[in-house]
Amino acid sequence: MLGVLWGKSEEKGGGRKNLLLSHLLDTAAVAERMWDGFLAPSTKQMLDEVAGGAGKGRLFFAWLCGVHDCGKATPAFQRLWPKGAAEVRAAGLSWNEAAVARSRWRHDCAGGFVVRRLLPAAGWDERHVGWVWPLVAGHHGRFPEEGQLTPSRRAMGQLEGGARWAQVQRALVERFSRELGFGGLAAVAPVVVPSRAFQLHMSGLIVMADWIASDEQHFGGVDDVRRVTLGGARLRAERAWGALGLCGGWGVLAEPGPGAFRVRFGEVPRSSQVMVVEAAGRMECPGLLVVEAPMGEGKTKAALLAAEVLAARFGADGVFVGMPTQATCDPMFESVRGWVGGVDGGLASRVALLHGKRMFNREWRGLVDGARRDAEAQFGGVDEYGDCCEDDPYGAGAAVGGVGGEVAARGPAQWFLGAKRGLLCPFVVGTIDQLLFAATRTKHVMLRMAGLVGKVVVLDEVHAADVYMSQFLGEGLRWLGQAGVPVVLLSATLPPGQRRALVGAYVAGAASREEYEVPGLPEPAGYPSVTAAWMGPGGEPGFLVEDCGSWRADLRVRVELLPEAVAGPGATRERQVAVQEAADRGVGDFLEHALAEGGRALVIRNTVGRAQSLYEELRGRVDGRVVLLHGRIAVGPRADRTVEVLRLLSALRPDDGSLGEGGRLVVVATQVAEQSFDVDADVLVTDLAPIDLLLQRIGRLHRHDGVARPARLREPRVVVTGFDAASPGGEGSGAVPRFLGASEGIYGRYLLLRAAALVGAAGGGGRGWSVPGEVPSLVAAGYEGAGGGVPAAWADDMESAREVYVRELGERADAAVKFLLSRRGDRESATLAGLHRAALPPSDDAGVLQAVVRDGDPSVEVILVVGAEGGYRTLSGRALTVNGDVAEGLLDDVLAGTVRLPPSCTKAVAQELLPLPGWRGDARLRYSPALVLDTDGRAELGDRSVRYDADLGLVLEAAGAARR
Repeated sequence: MLGVLWGKSEEKGGGRKNLLLSHLLDTAAVAERMWDGFLAPSTKQMLDEVAGGAGKGRLFFAWLCGVHDCGKATPAFQRLWPKGAAEVRAAGLSWNEAAVARSRWRHDCAGGFVVRRLLPAAGWDERHVGWVWPLVAGHHGRFPEEGQLTPSRRAMGQLEGGARWAQVQRALVERFSRELGFGGLAAVAPVVVPSRAFQLHMSGLIVMADWIASDEQHFGGVDDVRRVTLGGARLRAERAWGALGLCGGWGVLAEPGPGAFRVRFGEVPRSSQVMVVEAAGRMECPGLLVVEAPMGEGKTKAALLAAEVLAARFGADGVFVGMPTQATCDPMFESVRGWVGGVDGGLASRVALLHGKRMFNREWRGLVDGARRDAEAQFGGVDEYGDCCEDDPYGAGAAVGGVGGEVAARGPAQWFLGAKRGLLCPFVVGTIDQLLFAATRTKHVMLRMAGLVGKVVVLDEVHAADVYMSQFLGEGLRWLGQAGVPVVLLSATLPPGQRRALVGAYVAGAASREEYEVPGLPEPAGYPSVTAAWMGPGGEPGFLVEDCGSWRADLRVRVELLPEAVAGPGATRERQVAVQEAADRGVGDFLEHALAEGGRALVIRNTVGRAQSLYEELRGRVDGRVVLLHGRIAVGPRADRTVEVLRLLSALRPDDGSLGEGGRLVVVATQVAEQSFDVDADVLVTDLAPIDLLLQRIGRLHRHDGVARPARLREPRVVVTGFDAASPGGEGSGAVPRFLGASEGIYGRYLLLRAAALVGAAGGGGRGWSVPGEVPSLVAAGYEGAGGGVPAAWADDMESAREVYVRELGERADAAVKFLLSRRGDRESATLAGLHRAALPPSDDAGVLQAVVRDGDPSVEVILVVGAEGGYRTLSGRALTVNGDVAEGLLDDVLAGTVRLPPSCTKAVAQELLPLPGWRGDARLRYSPALVLDTDGRAELGDRSVRYDADLGLVLEAAGAARR
């Protein structure tokens, strides 16, 4: 009977059906290749423990991967291909077609049902049956509950088949097990139940093996059971593995020696960097390392070498570095490639950049150029056999370029570049969203978690996660803690409560507890500091908390106030414009004086509209150069402008004449310049923001020593504006300040009040701030100062704002709960059964996923094109056809016109905009709405007019602009 059961039809088997036993062995053979050339040492060690001892894990892993499709040995599946069904019937395996046709029973659930029945009969302990069947039932992306395995009663037993079918199912699994080398199904039984997080990791690896073994170019049909052998499957797997260019990372890594920092980075380590690396070397078990240090202290380099130490000690095979934004990923990508190349020169090409705009990164483009097709367009729909092609990259309608044997000369294997697979690359730099996605109850979440387990995870700027995002961050840390993944968190301005919550989440996961109050966690006594936490072998947490002095003496930053009038909520449009123009003139007056002898200023505004308005004021007044940078500039020009700003505001101070005779530069930016933005300004003007963000902005001021500065700018000065400190009662009366409506909408009134109080105290008497020495105390006061430290006249307003703040924090945290990977009360479950109960709808759309893990109204991206006679033009002026068809070589130019609109435009975009007709056949354009501008750069969208200006970016002319 095994000679007729089909696993892949002729259409999906390269013109010849592939027997089910052949596909199981193919998948097992791929798993062997993964063991030999991809799995992390820590993963192998755990599999050995699960299987019963050293050397046993490889065989057990191959069995786990191969058995996944045993549910295809049922009438419910075998009937789906008419030709194959006829052969099965002719061999004597029958079913009632009318009864089977009434109900659907997916083969993944059927597989769970089959092993749930076979394994106990073979003598398996129920504990092991309980964790293994979800791996089979969940291999198409979702884990059902046990009750969902049972076929519908309406089919009267016909879906699973009768006694004859049960015999064939047992024979299939027994034959498969014996082909691998087991004495029988009973001999496969594991001895240790792994953690639920490790089970999720295994599930992702099973999916990976299945997808590779489903590639018809390397695993064509084998329709004669006499030719179905493990040896043949191994030859096919070896060819496929080599053709796809798949490989892992470090493998077994030697722990770096005392001089490693200088070797890796070409410089002597600072005391804080030594402290971090040594702390990593003193951790008793895999754990969490929280590094708090000033901007410019060198946290990143310390974290990378600490990651190398942790990888060597705990068997990690690579690293994931998560950054707060796409823009901050690009410079980190270059840094990580340099570091990985320092470990092993051949590894630098295996580093992947993982964000939606990576094709505009020149270094990334240089790595992947030469690929014939984009590997990100691999997923089709649901085929006629009930297989979900979004689960199978080689299914109907899949693009094969770059997968079936074509491997780029440089860069990661193209297989890793497909949807949901990027984190499987051995070394990855991406946005923190990639980790947050791994903490959501979404389809194929196991692939994302499989890409994190077995690595060291480094997350920069973790303070940037708001309370909503922090729920997913905490959930991710729980799973990583349970999986024993070393994690390094970096921050310059981490509130103490947030540090405690992050440590608590990781330790709770490591302890497999629903909640875990971290007992005895000391607070750092100084700054920079490192906090290490792990769960010891005896079930007790271990902590290490140290601090040291900064490499650089404190800067005494002079804090000045530049209040501005604030138009009330009922102000007319004319009043709003007048107030804004007056505010812009005030900043212009200040900069004219401050830059009289030359110099480079950075101005950070809280909204795009304010940045654009100030830019228009300054470019007519500043005798030098004015540059505008914000998130509503099209991605192509914005990437170029960002590079230019980084160059002009670098510590090297390039003098190429572009600043004019006076040597003046003003960069007007939004929050894009707030963090992970390595610039050095002589003077800073900033809108009021919460204290940690103000300090982040101050981190761009006098960032480096030894920089030549004009005499009047040799003292670091930050000028804080964007609020009205002269409310009724007069300046200095202690009256409650008024804030810009947009700022209050972004940050909330409570945090702005606390920041205003701290700014007022520093600026009122000319005391200023000592940075970085005072950073921890300022951040603590800005977030956990309760009602103290503010003028008495503010007390009632402060308390009212605090109540709103606390209530909104609770509401936003609760809003995230329904999307978290594990539900409250379910975090101590021993298996993956039912994990996807009430799961989110499937989606490969990064925008949809981002809306899940980031709070607030969703924004939307559009591609700007210009309507022209006889067709369209790209934003840069290159011609498209009458339908917008994109000729070879123009795709990147079209995508360079992508711009993100504010949330206020989202509804209008959904109602009014579509892709151009010629884009519908292009995988990267078919879902991209086009905003067609006239030849003056204008368009109507909803109830407003918009225009695109080469200098200003996208301008909203009929309504206020939103953040970024």
